[in-house]
Amino acid sequence: MKSEIETKAKTSYPKDKIRVVLLEGVHARGAAMFRGEGFHVESLSGAPDEAKLLKLASECHVLGVRSKSLVPRKVLEASPRLLAIGCFCIGTDQVDLGEARDRGVPVFNAPFSNTRSVAELTIAEVIALSRQMFPKSTQMHAGQWDKSATGAHEVRGRTIGIVGYGHIGSQVSVLAEAMGMRVIYYDIVPKLPLGNARAVRSLAELLRESDFVTLHVPANESTSGLMGSRQFKLMKPGAFLINNARGSVVHVPALVAALKDGTVAGAAVDVFPHEPASKGEKFESPLCGLPNVILTPHIGGSTEEAQETIAMDVAEKLIKFVNVGTTTGAVNVPEVELPPQHVDLMGMNERDGDLGTGDGKSLETPRKHRILHFHRNVPGVLRQVHARIAGLGANVSAEYLRTNEQVGYMVLDVDPTNARKVVEEIRQVPETVRVRVLW
Repeated sequence: MKSEIETKAKTSYPKDKIRVVLLEGVHARGAAMFRGEGFHVESLSGAPDEAKLLKLASECHVLGVRSKSLVPRKVLEASPRLLAIGCFCIGTDQVDLGEARDRGVPVFNAPFSNTRSVAELTIAEVIALSRQMFPKSTQMHAGQWDKSATGAHEVRGRTIGIVGYGHIGSQVSVLAEAMGMRVIYYDIVPKLPLGNARAVRSLAELLRESDFVTLHVPANESTSGLMGSRQFKLMKPGAFLINNARGSVVHVPALVAALKDGTVAGAAVDVFPHEPASKGEKFESPLCGLPNVILTPHIGGSTEEAQETIAMDVAEKLIKFVNVGTTTGAVNVPEVELPPQHVDLMGMNERDGDLGTGDGKSLETPRKHRILHFHRNVPGVLRQVHARIAGLGANVSAEYLRTNEQVGYMVLDVDPTNARKVVEEIRQVPETVRVRVLW
């Protein structure tokens, strides 16, 4: 028996029936792009609780989240209409990517769009920590005037150690070197150094050499608790820590202890293991109240420029998937870049490119049907699909296929025919996960 998700996702929807739900204050530019396509859009400013998220997800075709709205298996199981998910941020760990993949739901993100904003914040924090700007500011607000230069230093000539030399880490590298800093970095994957940056062989080597340690790694099993008491003890005396990556990367109690005993001279933290779901919820952390510690509310990518760029990037990917079937930029399913669907033009004079007959009559026939087929990646699926289509006498004019270890994504452009029969036949292939047709 076919699952509910296959039954409800077998055909295209009129554009005005496509329901898009955007959570956590996704930039208005994204909503405008969806509305421009004729989609129905609902935007919420905060992260809903589980019950509300279950209801919203179960009724929408496209779900847009940022970093706080968790989309686990339970939500995906309750969302048979869901075609795609957009993470309007860099990370995608808030979504159960495997479950989404197994349901034929591509997940898209914006891996580059807030790179500059996070890099600039990091450099600003390097200077602020080195100059003790926040303790000085606190004293001034309390009416204290202290011009002492004790403990304040220029960053020129100092060493910054970048943990994770990806899009953000490498941008930090460029900005830091422009200020005269020495740059070293550590990454588990070999990366091309920019400028005079130098790779080190281990995290321990980076910690021993760096005046500033800045983290730019994803949240996964290998990075959970990456910085703990042992790593803090390896840091250079008087060094600072900056975490603009993920809250799980730093063991907060160990950092607090290292700050209190002077092992770490100061820190800037933008991400936390537990963060408020909305603006009105109180923030609590053992780091609160500690001197020379800069705390920011997960604003690394929170610039108007970054949020607009993110919204445009993810919205465009989602629109292309809904309208065309393109999965380029998806993080959990095979990436297939597709051309627009074409209208057949008959009677074209190949010599001079004349598309008309001179009698004023249109020579257009209905555009080809595009069939989108997610399936389990096992041998024989392609043969079964071809046999079933051939049995109906339908003609495939174009075909696209990409696979990963778990699933395959096949796209068929079929000459105008009874597309419903074709889809129903393909749905009978046992390995089918999901079928959708674009008329």
